[in-house]
Amino acid sequence: MTDWKIALYRPELTEAETTAVTEVMRSGWLSAGPVTRDFEARFAAALGVDDAVAVSNGTAALHLAVLALGLGPGDEVILPSLNFVSTAAVVSLCGATPVFAEVRGEHDLCVDPADVAARITPRTRALVVVHYGGYAAELPALAALARRHGLALVEDSAHAPVTPTPHGVLGTVGDIGCYSFFATKNLAMGEGGAVVARDPAVRERIRRLRSHALTVGAQDRHRGGSSLYDVDALGLNYRPTEIACAIGRVQLDALPAAAQRRQEAVRAYRRALAGLPGLTLPFAGHRVEDSAHHLLPVVLPEGMDRERLQERLRAAGIQSGVHYPPTHLFTAYRTRLGLGPGSLPITESVTRRQLSLPLHTGIGPAEVEQVAEAVTAAWQPTR
Repeated sequence: MTDWKIALYRPELTEAETTAVTEVMRSGWLSAGPVTRDFEARFAAALGVDDAVAVSNGTAALHLAVLALGLGPGDEVILPSLNFVSTAAVVSLCGATPVFAEVRGEHDLCVDPADVAARITPRTRALVVVHYGGYAAELPALAALARRHGLALVEDSAHAPVTPTPHGVLGTVGDIGCYSFFATKNLAMGEGGAVVARDPAVRERIRRLRSHALTVGAQDRHRGGSSLYDVDALGLNYRPTEIACAIGRVQLDALPAAAQRRQEAVRAYRRALAGLPGLTLPFAGHRVEDSAHHLLPVVLPEGMDRERLQERLRAAGIQSGVHYPPTHLFTAYRTRLGLGPGSLPITESVTRRQLSLPLHTGIGPAEVEQVAEAVTAAWQPTR
């Protein structure tokens, strides 16, 4: 983190997190327990839902969603290729087939509802919607598609914790919402995640599956309850730690102020980069207030050398990233699904040219200006 003059991401950790962790260490209870349960209640309240299930990471959240829906061999799940690989991985690991859909274009990096509709078959069981970078996908159209075809709608809200929009808080609109609290996320536990579900029975199934589907939990046994238990389903150990959830409670309290600072940084970026010829700022037409702003993506013009631009930024001490290489072109998915270059031309065009610039809670106007000046100095689009 300290090697960069301006890092792509920098966690904001205070004495409050240190105190919270120390209290857990002194309690003697380290695995999921009362702190975890309190974090779940607080997170659910922030989302405006009845309850939430905290888990060990965002991938676990997605895996539990797929398991709870009973997806498996013969089933198809439509999802965007422009996302981290974990979403497609959990679908594949359950024996179902990921069907990759296009994004809307360089101005909107979320999945295209029209392309999703064209890929629905009699084998389709679910749609996974990714709120890329913290920006809402077109939920009304996607929810209508899901209802029309009797499909489950899963929101991959790894980039968008507690994000209100005109169509609802992200992750709470579909049947199941999945969140990530990885070290680089807006709400950062180091590792962690959460799941919410519209159907309480589905949510409680997820809660059971998170801990081997045991009929009696560790806390109940510790309190002197029955030491005997049954296992009536195939579950996993996806429990979070008390340490992570203690950090999560502090981060959750700080999230509204942190969101404001991210919004201010994005406004500054939009002003500073508006005049660069050929540069696209995705989601520039969206209201700043309607996004979690997990990423600050830009799309370069065709023919521009992204690696050279990144080298120029690196020389100036500025870190950048690519979010993400398209999942359908990874070896595991090319060989499994018979895909290759040209399968998703819009996604492939965008991902060749996408670049993420530094964005985090601590970035201020002066740093934004330095990044914009470095990008401008390195700007050599093909003419």
